[in-house]
Amino acid sequence: DYSLIKGDGKILQVVTATDSTERSTTSSSFVTASNTLSVDITPSSSSNKIYVICNFNSKNSTGSLTSYTLYRDSSNLGATDGMVQTTHATANQLTVTASMSILDSPSTTSQITYQPYVKCSSGTAYFNANDLKGTITAFEVSAW
Repeated sequence: DYSLIKGDGKILQVVTATDSTERSTTSSSFVTASNTLSVDITPSSSSNKIYVICNFNSKNSTGSLTSYTLYRDSSNLGATDGMVQTTHATANQLTVTASMSILDSPSTTSQITYQPYVKCSSGTAYFNANDLKGTITAFEVSAW
């Protein structure tokens, strides 16, 4: 198999971060969900891809819609309303476990930063709700 000889699609590096502190916001536009839950990665080739996965827990004080997305530096990698949305039937209902992932093509060999962002329609949104651990991991994948 030619791809095995070339080494295409192999994981070249992995970086990860965790955060177990509950964060909150009342912002109706995307803001950093956690400065701690952030990973820096420097691709070894501009043709390589970065697979990013982020797991966290969500809660909202009024049961309103909360939106999450991943950013690469200052670029929103999701849609205008984010990648994941959570809502609750009542205020401060049990936390919702959520996950976001993307296979990104940053086309650079400069260091880049990935981190989750959050916004809410009303009330207070809680990220890493109840101090449950959130994680973010970025994998550099060789071009195929």
